[in-house]
Parts: sequence; C-alpha cells; structure tokens
Amino acid sequence: MDDKAVFHQIDKLANEEHEIWHKESQGEATDADRERLRQINVILDQCWDLLHQRRARRAAGLNPDDAKVRDAKTVEGYVR
Repeated sequence: MDDKAVFHQIDKLANEEHEIWHKESQGEATDADRERLRQINVILDQCWDLLHQRRARRAAGLNPDDAKVRDAKTVEGYVR
C-alpha cells in the first residue's frame, strides 16, 4: 500500500469516525457503533504507524514498500 492509499484509508475511516461521533452526540449511537469506533481507532493507529515506517525507510534510503502493517497489540502498546 503506497502513501496515497494509506491517506485515502485514513480519510475514509476519519469520515466514518465523525459519523459515529455525530450519532453519539445525538444520543443515537448503539453499542455496535461504539465497538466500531474502537476498531476504527486501532486501524487509524495502524495506518499512521505504517506511514511513519514508510517515511523512516525512505529517509534511510530503504524501500518504503517493505514497511508492513503491525498488529493491533503492537501499535496500541506504544507509549506516547
């Protein structure tokens, strides 16, 4: 997945996230919506991690296409 495709995925997920937050603000969100929101947050973290990997590989003179999506446990375990 190239950078453009990752950004497209981020945009798509962010739009879905906003829709769910809107439903939540109206008191219309379901438990399934809230679970989907948790899933979206993990996937977004994976996308951003992938972009960071690609950028780092590019800066090091390596092939950015060798970057891989890391599992949820890994990206959710990062300390900020």
